[in-house]
Amino acid sequence: MAGVYTDGSADDKRRGGWAALLRCNGREKLISGAEPNTTNNRMELTAAVMALRALKKPCVVHLYTDSQYLKKAFTDGWLEKWQKNGWKTASRQPVKNQDLWRALLEETRRHEVYWHWTRGHAGHRENELVDKEAQRQRRTLPLG
Repeated sequence: MAGVYTDGSADDKRRGGWAALLRCNGREKLISGAEPNTTNNRMELTAAVMALRALKKPCVVHLYTDSQYLKKAFTDGWLEKWQKNGWKTASRQPVKNQDLWRALLEETRRHEVYWHWTRGHAGHRENELVDKEAQRQRRTLPLG
């Protein structure tokens, strides 16, 4: 079983960072990265994709996120509806971030994933850690 804690961050200059803390078999690993010209939602999704990719073997995963967008897509059936509607929203608009949703769906097929929401900036140790790392990564990008 693995515990995964993810977060994404983007500022008004569209600089983004993501981070994930992976816990498995008594070990911890922090992974992170930065991307220019992005959004907070893209960074939230990227953190989850990269975290699941980093798990070498299929396993049971408890994934903790402060993103309702990410969690509800899986737990409230949004992804199923989008796929049935040809990747269109209920208002017939193309689903944003399809590339990342598709990558995330592929990664979730390898694992048994349980989604958990945690309130951001509420003193949850692991969430605070990945939040700080995502922000640190974001700040490595030039302001340009």
